[in-house]
Amino acid sequence: MTKVLDIKANEKNFIELKEYIDTVKGVNGALMQVLHTAQDIFGYLPIEVQKFIASELDVPLAEVYGVATFYTQFAIEPKGKHKIGVCLGTACYVKSSQLIMDKLSKELNIKVGQTTADNLFTLEATRCLGCCGLAPVMMIDQDVYGKLEPKKIPEILEKYR
Repeated sequence: MTKVLDIKANEKNFIELKEYIDTVKGVNGALMQVLHTAQDIFGYLPIEVQKFIASELDVPLAEVYGVATFYTQFAIEPKGKHKIGVCLGTACYVKSSQLIMDKLSKELNIKVGQTTADNLFTLEATRCLGCCGLAPVMMIDQDVYGKLEPKKIPEILEKYR
């Protein structure tokens, strides 16, 4: 579900980004710095922003895209207001965390890695949340939910709606 960034509506953001780029142009590692700043400004790195960065830094778009998609801290799709991370690490997986993921996917009507149409939730799989004794575990923003059962999911989600 790719969304197109409204360039006209984001004109001030592009001006702010250009002002920042002008301060780091020619500095080693500028691309990473610019991507971080762009994500802070726009909330994610849509292709329109990547093209702008490539043009302003005079680097190939493929390089910008490659860095933006390689590092997990960068997002090329908008994220929801609430980020849900379901642990699929070994301890959680053997305690049926996949059933939790499936229930969330059904309740939210999205797949892993997607954001709900109302931009309220983004569903992501994680490898370990460091709460193995509470398996299966998920986090919504900074809130940890352990010893989960699929039937608890609708009630938990309701707290964030």
